[in-house]
Amino acid sequence: MFSTLLTLAFAILAAPETSSSVVAPGATLEKLWDQGSFTEGGALAQDGAILFSDIGDRIMRFDPATKAVTAFRDPSGRANGLIFDPQGRLIVAEGANTGGGRRVSITERDGKIRTLADGYEGKRFNSPNDVAVDRKGRVYVSDPRYVGDEPRELDFEAVFRIDPDGRVVRLETTASKPNGLAISPDGKTLYVADTGPTRRVLLALELGEDGSVGPARVLFDFGDGRGIDGLTVTTDGRLVVTAGNGPKGGAYVLTPDGKPAGFIPTPEAPSNVEFGGPDRKTLYITAGKSLYRIETTMVGHHLWPPR
Repeated sequence: MFSTLLTLAFAILAAPETSSSVVAPGATLEKLWDQGSFTEGGALAQDGAILFSDIGDRIMRFDPATKAVTAFRDPSGRANGLIFDPQGRLIVAEGANTGGGRRVSITERDGKIRTLADGYEGKRFNSPNDVAVDRKGRVYVSDPRYVGDEPRELDFEAVFRIDPDGRVVRLETTASKPNGLAISPDGKTLYVADTGPTRRVLLALELGEDGSVGPARVLFDFGDGRGIDGLTVTTDGRLVVTAGNGPKGGAYVLTPDGKPAGFIPTPEAPSNVEFGGPDRKTLYITAGKSLYRIETTMVGHHLWPPR
């Protein structure tokens, strides 16, 4: 099985083409904004706006009605991954480097911001990168370190679960440098992108009712190419992942069992994806210094806002 997936990975990375099966008829990629330093994150707000991170230390807000892009939170604590929890509260992975919060923050619906967690067993996080949330409100966060000169207190890079009562649990995912995270629509699988020095793979782990994880299996291997940064899922369980650069950079669509099912190229190295629009079929892509969107045939899955 692994060799089959590896062969498929090399095939799709060797000569990717835009896939008509996942793109709406006649749709083309549209650049919406290009004034960032490095765009990331992506979260659909209740009013239809798309929040996204500009890692230069801002969270931005794109209004689909007016196409205006404004600062939503400035400074942001070096915000990276964003997601709304089932109660409509914004969960933010704040990274390292100058001004970085090195924490997972939560913005209440009244606008108040507080720390959800900033460390494990008394030691500060390395640099929270991405976040996912399950139906019970548990938050999953990847904690690698890419940039920042602050002394590290943890001598490993891992995925943690933050329970509603604030307890932080380390999850054994086998990822040496975890990056993007997502949870399947049925809540039974945790997906983890590993961008370590020896492998660039997408891992799938069975997710228990109590938030525990089972053994990791390699769902897709990007070989020597630039591996997955961010990802999201569709209502039918497909995964949309950002990976590659140059002619191989873009949003890759994978079936739930890891088979290539589509590709949408981007002119800049992609970092993350989020679905929006009234029917949740508009795919927003953060890449390089920019925000892009394209109409698709896929429907994005969200715990919030409710459809």
